[in-house]
Amino acid sequence: MTIFTHVTVGTNDLGKAREFYDKVLGTLGYTRSADLGDNGSIWGENGSPSFFVLKPANGQPATVGNGVTVSFRAPNRTAVKAFHEAALALGAKDEGAVGERGWAPNAYAGYVRDLDGNKLAVYSFTAD
Repeated sequence: MTIFTHVTVGTNDLGKAREFYDKVLGTLGYTRSADLGDNGSIWGENGSPSFFVLKPANGQPATVGNGVTVSFRAPNRTAVKAFHEAALALGAKDEGAVGERGWAPNAYAGYVRDLDGNKLAVYSFTAD
């Protein structure tokens, strides 16, 4: 079980963010569960809201946090590859090729920057 209720990243182009995250999170089996009008959207698993993409409430431009990474759980290594490939195909920037990570048994991951520059990771801890 996770210790977070949800994670939020900002966007400056909600339409592009919705398209990006629908496709990229879809590779992991996550779906958009709600739209908040012109303010943002929510994705999750089995209708449970976990990941929010919002325009900043203060009306200022969205910016990225230096040192911040949002990491998604993948069911297997194939899903890690699919997430990474989909993100790059949609214009994300590569921040770390898909492959083994030595900090935990079976840690396998890939990293990208989304269209707004938010750093994303996807991890599987399975041997397949």
